[in-house]
Amino acid sequence: MIPTIKWDNNCIYIIDQRKLPEKKEWLVCRTLQDVVTAIREMAIRGAPAIGVAAAMGLALGSRTIKTNNCETFRKRFLEMAWQMKLARPTAANLRWAVEKMVGVVEIMNHNTVEEIKGALKKESQIILERDIEINRKIGQNGLQLIPDKATILTHCNAGALATGGYGTALGVIRAAHEAGKDMHVIVDETRPLLQGVRLTAFELIEENIKATVIVDSAAGYFMRKKMIDLVITGADRIASNGDTANKIGSYQLAVLAKENKIPFYVAAPLSTFDPDLKNGDLIPIEERDPREVTSFDGHMLGPEGVDALNPAFDITPAKYISAIITEREILKPPYKGSIRDLFGTDVK
Repeated sequence: MIPTIKWDNNCIYIIDQRKLPEKKEWLVCRTLQDVVTAIREMAIRGAPAIGVAAAMGLALGSRTIKTNNCETFRKRFLEMAWQMKLARPTAANLRWAVEKMVGVVEIMNHNTVEEIKGALKKESQIILERDIEINRKIGQNGLQLIPDKATILTHCNAGALATGGYGTALGVIRAAHEAGKDMHVIVDETRPLLQGVRLTAFELIEENIKATVIVDSAAGYFMRKKMIDLVITGADRIASNGDTANKIGSYQLAVLAKENKIPFYVAAPLSTFDPDLKNGDLIPIEERDPREVTSFDGHMLGPEGVDALNPAFDITPAKYISAIITEREILKPPYKGSIRDLFGTDVK
């Protein structure tokens, strides 16, 4: 499994996903701003991985607060937390992780500043380790949905690189492979940054799982040819009714799957859910630089001056989702009820 992020003394090391698969290169983050920039510029990406990076970044940033006064520390830390929340708006895991770290500061208001700083670093490591454990549980729960012989379509990257380790959607695929199931994974290239062909295919080849890349627009062709048995993706935020935000292109895959009577599964940890949101229309969608569409690796793909639109995510309505695989259980429609039962009155 490819490592995603780790502590090394008082620095954070992140596998720079912009360089993969050509180079496995560590990006060294020495400040809070280094981590915020890494998240914004997608050196690290994937909702769970962003959450881990946010927690570590805040622990790192707390070290730079020079005061012994707890209230002064708290105010400065909350400013850092707000800055981190703005790094990317769509993924629920980032906000969840920030709130976990803020909770550590709030509950330790009678401790010394140095004790709080130590607790923040410890909490960030717990979030990392817990994420890997959660992903493995998602993989084991999802096993029952994977036939002994299956061709699986996946979109973007929801593997070890998108998480603390192991993966969500790819975690299910990885668990099925480890269980001896005969699988062939079809990987959407995932324009405009090609996370499918660059990252997902890379992870699968590293794990000796048979993989074939297709262009995004070919998915319907292969579904209609009965060459796909199921679709599985990750998620960046899930509303209380089951509407799901994921990488742009996921919605059209879900519609195509429904039309062709193919199950469409979402794999995500509980930290990706936002039970306070009534539906997916309320999920903020990140708009990224149009140059990601019109150029690649510094080379223009279209004519100079052409405009482009570049939403990073879209919303898949719950009616197109066959099941949502979590670390606790597999949720089935109607999701409004199953999500309410899962979270109860505690929606944090």
